[in-house]
Amino acid sequence: MVDEGKVKEAVKLLLEGIGEDPEREGLKDTPDRIARMYTELMAGYEDHPSNHLSRTFAAENNEIVLEKDIVFYSMCEHHMMPFFGKAHIAYIPNGKVVGLSKLARCVETYARRLQIQEKMTAQIADAMMEELNPQGVMILVEAEHLCMTARGVKKPGSKTTTVVTRGVFQDNERLQDLFFKLLNRKEEAEE
Repeated sequence: MVDEGKVKEAVKLLLEGIGEDPEREGLKDTPDRIARMYTELMAGYEDHPSNHLSRTFAAENNEIVLEKDIVFYSMCEHHMMPFFGKAHIAYIPNGKVVGLSKLARCVETYARRLQIQEKMTAQIADAMMEELNPQGVMILVEAEHLCMTARGVKKPGSKTTTVVTRGVFQDNERLQDLFFKLLNRKEEAEE
């Protein structure tokens, strides 16, 4: 849980540290605004994927389910700068499915924490395996990291891609190829 009082104190110290006056008109309410913002951005610490993935429905179809283009915003734990992008989730049910919006909520649970993309991708896959017990899961996350594009090496537009496979996706190239084919279907149709 975010301690808004401590965040406000930290922001005041930061403003002073960079040579600003925390009492000037434009900055006077900034510590309060940032404390409220962090309460929203770090809400994932108070959430658990089971809150979203535990309600399932029986399904006879045990074919691949793909939810793509799940937009997320997160904060890099190394520089506390945003990274954002899209998550693409595929799973093969094992007699039960979850509501599609619940997959997006699972992504949000992990994105709303100080995070690294590699860990977040694995956390989503592991939560799905644990909660849904599917035959397999494959997750692909693409993101732009402001800690790389707005500072440091300053390469705007560069994206990082992480892929995690679990269960039947792990060593099955045919299933992995199907995932990528389904993922790219829209882009190919537009060309």
